[in-house]
Amino acid sequence: MYHVFATIILCAGLSDNSGIVTERIFGPEIPGKYKHPAAITELDNGDLYLVYNGGSGEYSADSAVHWSRLRRGENKWSAPQVVTPRPKLPEGNPVVWQAPDGLVWLFSLVRPGATWCTSQITARISNDGAKTWSEPEILTMEEGMMVRAKPIALPSGDYLLPVYHETGNDPEWTAPDTCSLFLRYDVKNKKWSESNRIKSRLGNLQPAVAAITNDYLVCYCRRGGDYKPTKGGYLVRSESHDGGRTWSPGKDSPFPNPNAATDFMKLQNGHLLLVYNDSMSLRTPLTVAISTDEDRSYPHRRNIAEGPHDFGYPYAIQTSDGKIHVVYTSNQRTVINHAVFDESAILKEK
Repeated sequence: MYHVFATIILCAGLSDNSGIVTERIFGPEIPGKYKHPAAITELDNGDLYLVYNGGSGEYSADSAVHWSRLRRGENKWSAPQVVTPRPKLPEGNPVVWQAPDGLVWLFSLVRPGATWCTSQITARISNDGAKTWSEPEILTMEEGMMVRAKPIALPSGDYLLPVYHETGNDPEWTAPDTCSLFLRYDVKNKKWSESNRIKSRLGNLQPAVAAITNDYLVCYCRRGGDYKPTKGGYLVRSESHDGGRTWSPGKDSPFPNPNAATDFMKLQNGHLLLVYNDSMSLRTPLTVAISTDEDRSYPHRRNIAEGPHDFGYPYAIQTSDGKIHVVYTSNQRTVINHAVFDESAILKEK
């Protein structure tokens, strides 16, 4: 169904019979050198809808959210366009998600100052399958509030949006009080509320969450600090036993982390999927791990991208046909890649 029309990423070491198909969606040939990070969702009509932050650089004044669509049954993504209406400030970190009621949500950041520590979260809504969008509205007033991972719908009907509060005011370092938290959306009353904040040894950010049961939720977070080589950098894990209202202090997990984003989700069969950089210092390789025992162990692991490039900011979904899709960026945040595979491609590795 998903024909590879672009170049297979040879440096990832993927063969034709690997069970993983990877395409290069966009690169420097598309205007706007910077393309990072990317997010994806499946719409009700079967289209795939991609968003990313594009412009001349991470902190450039022309930074804006762009979109592209892969229509169901087609094999070529549409030319990227800027999402409109757009805020007056530079924008970044888009997250797109179609809710159970059919509304499509687009969360992003606006940055009034020099660093992300000045950011606020905005939200747009589409009621026509991401063809048109509402005006962006500020969701959080506190400076330094940011978003990166997709929401989940809880059994109660509420939505849980992973967010984080970044401090330090430094593009190369986050302070130890940087922390993750969750915004809960009461669909009936259309109101947002905050969870407690997850504190940890180095600070943590960019949480990704999965509901193991109705009450038991787990999240994995990027560790805080700087980008210097370390022997003590791990993904941070926290859990909730009351449906995501309160969270435990963050503890180092067994998974290494080079101060880079991760993604985590529950698959349709109840298994858990974690995508992360299996290194404490480099954004390579990019690894998928699967747990079949509710987060107790992850014996099935496979690199989906590896080699001399950076492979960062994975964003994973599972489409209605059961396929797993991971979008990520590479080549110093100038290329967007899209990997598609069945869970069996990972389960056979042990």
